[in-house]
Amino acid sequence: MEFSWIEKYWPLLLSGAYQTVALLIISVVLGFVMAIGLAFAQVSGGKVTRLLALGYCTFFRGTPLLIQLWLLYYGVGSFLPMIPGLRQSFMWPVLREGFFFAAVSFTLNYAAYEAEVLRGALLAVPKGELEAGRAFGMSRFTLIRRIWLPRAIRIALPTIAGEVVMQLKATPLAFTVTVMDLYAVAYKVRQDTLLVYEPLFVVTIFYLILTAIIVRCFGFVEAQVPQRR
Repeated sequence: MEFSWIEKYWPLLLSGAYQTVALLIISVVLGFVMAIGLAFAQVSGGKVTRLLALGYCTFFRGTPLLIQLWLLYYGVGSFLPMIPGLRQSFMWPVLREGFFFAAVSFTLNYAAYEAEVLRGALLAVPKGELEAGRAFGMSRFTLIRRIWLPRAIRIALPTIAGEVVMQLKATPLAFTVTVMDLYAVAYKVRQDTLLVYEPLFVVTIFYLILTAIIVRCFGFVEAQVPQRR
């Protein structure tokens, strides 16, 4: 196997790794915040709120991420230049890039999956703990902040770790909207050098390293959080 090309493409590989990690962090952090609201909407919201949250999760979990990404990039993205004044605004350099649409699409999709995980975890929290909090006079917000949400996250941690890894493996789809992520770098190397397996092998190692880091981080967090019974 031929790996002499790595010396030339090493900076591009690091840049691709940065793009991949950035997409992962943005979509996971923002998606998790959205998922909390969606989960509580389904568990304790009103009828309309519950139906809206359920409809959101059903749509994004029931359609391929690639189609969602293309609908945003080729659909919404094609209308943005028509908005008066947008091309002259300070936001245009961000909005015109495929990275923006990939981040939005991945965030919306991740939020839907994570909302279902948190919904199940919220329902799994022992009712006795919630009743004890109410007996101490906790407000609804305090109860959620100090008991309900932390317990649900602790219950869902192993599943959340798996979802983050799955999100990492979904990032190569960003290549289809011109984002120069790890897979895009492998594709460019293949075009330039006519090598097929070597760049894919190197990129695979990058993904394995990132996955190992994610698993170790979540394992450390799980070890630090005491298990209540």
